[in-house]
Amino acid sequence: MIESFPFYLSLVVAIILLIMLANKLKVAYPVLLVIAGLLISFIPGIPAIKIDPELIFIIFLPPLLYEAAWAISWKELWKWRRVIGSFAFIVVFLTATTVAFVANYCIPGFSLALGFLLGGIVSPPDAVSAGAILKFVKVPKRMSSILEGESLLNDASSLIILRFAMIAVATGQFIWHEAALSFSWMLVGGIGIGLLIGWIFMKAHKHLPTDANMDTILTIVAPYIMYICAEEVHSSGVLAVVSGGLLLSNHRHRILSASSRLRGINVWESFAFVLNGLVFLLIGLDLPEITSGLEGVSLSSAIGYGLLITGVLVVVRILSAYGAVIITLIARNYITVADTRSPGFKAPLILGWTGMRGVVSLAAALSIPLQLYPGGPDFPQRNLILFITFIVILTTLLLQGLTLPFIIKKVNMPSFKDHLPDDEADELIKRQMAQYTLEHITKNYGEMLKTSPFLQNIHDKWQGKIGDDAQIKISPEVKLAYIDILNEQRLWLIDQNHGNQYDEDVIRKHLMRIDLEEERIKYTH
Repeated sequence: MIESFPFYLSLVVAIILLIMLANKLKVAYPVLLVIAGLLISFIPGIPAIKIDPELIFIIFLPPLLYEAAWAISWKELWKWRRVIGSFAFIVVFLTATTVAFVANYCIPGFSLALGFLLGGIVSPPDAVSAGAILKFVKVPKRMSSILEGESLLNDASSLIILRFAMIAVATGQFIWHEAALSFSWMLVGGIGIGLLIGWIFMKAHKHLPTDANMDTILTIVAPYIMYICAEEVHSSGVLAVVSGGLLLSNHRHRILSASSRLRGINVWESFAFVLNGLVFLLIGLDLPEITSGLEGVSLSSAIGYGLLITGVLVVVRILSAYGAVIITLIARNYITVADTRSPGFKAPLILGWTGMRGVVSLAAALSIPLQLYPGGPDFPQRNLILFITFIVILTTLLLQGLTLPFIIKKVNMPSFKDHLPDDEADELIKRQMAQYTLEHITKNYGEMLKTSPFLQNIHDKWQGKIGDDAQIKISPEVKLAYIDILNEQRLWLIDQNHGNQYDEDVIRKHLMRIDLEEERIKYTH
């Protein structure tokens, strides 16, 4: 391991250079990193890369899911909960079932149980891939929220299918009532454990005498504890991390100081940047290990099987997207839905085309044991399943990742107008917050306003008269008053987020401005 350290260090440098190139070429960086990994793997003398699935599931997956849970809007997640839930669970099960029957019919030696195993591995679109691709394309907020929410939850359902399919392959039987009970425990237990541990961390942040560094370290430790605790009791570690992350994210402004929030954002952006880069580069670098075990089937046939399964995944997802629209249009006559308007044919097409697979599928395939049981026969079709998974990941990343911006541009997505346009919302928030702030100052600090040049200057600035308060001396009492005013602004913004008028990203931008102002004022004399 020590001998290979310079190589791994060079990979980090290569990731930085490749992402810089991807930004310049206007290409989603996962695509470029996977291609680079493939090319690097052919260089003579390169150390052999062997991905340990535990490395992905324990080291990479918890923080990446946690970071995604903090970034997503809980308001949007709840608003589109039915669509997200159907894609994260129902569509995953439907996709796995379709793959199972197609593999059983078209691939020699594939039993139905092996087909379900393959389906469980390749059925979930990847959270990391979706998030990275969406940063380079402009889609309506509702679509990005649905895709991000789905990709956060679908790993849990796919890993459940994987677990029971492996039992069926090893024992030759599948007991439905045991599977139903186990599924219920994974669902309820995973969410419950995540919320419980999240609540404990929330209390630790709020009541312990932590500083910004300690708070940041606690946020890094939290997803690992959530995941490991849930997996130890055989529930869903994925759901534990997501539910706990959403709980803490939703209370971030009540439990963390402005310093902790700003420091944490910087650390997490760098941390996620390195993990994301390594994940996609490792996919390409693992090609020699994947192809070396391919025996009993020609390379061309194996590629053909991979492309067949990829086609099945794309078709099923597109049909499911249109099916979800049809069901919603029918259901709106009986229940309250998030939007009663028909999205037309364009939105489901884009939603169906965004099913990029990623490293979780590869790690799931690599987790298949070499033998059915210790000392027993080899696990049937393991190497072929691994190769098909690799082809699916490579094809979806390259085909869909590269063509998605072009397709979005060509179909001319409609503007759903779920929220005010960002510019308009930004100006409206500024005006309303200024009015609220002036009323708060007049009501609570009227006497201080008469004697404090700093508060007078702030008062005038919000009235639009002047804007430079850097040269004005501030007493400790005025500084405390100003921090209280900033906190009132923060609470007012959080209250505005409960409605649908503003996009939560706009609200978060203004909250960050307040955090920055609070940090600035702390160091002003």
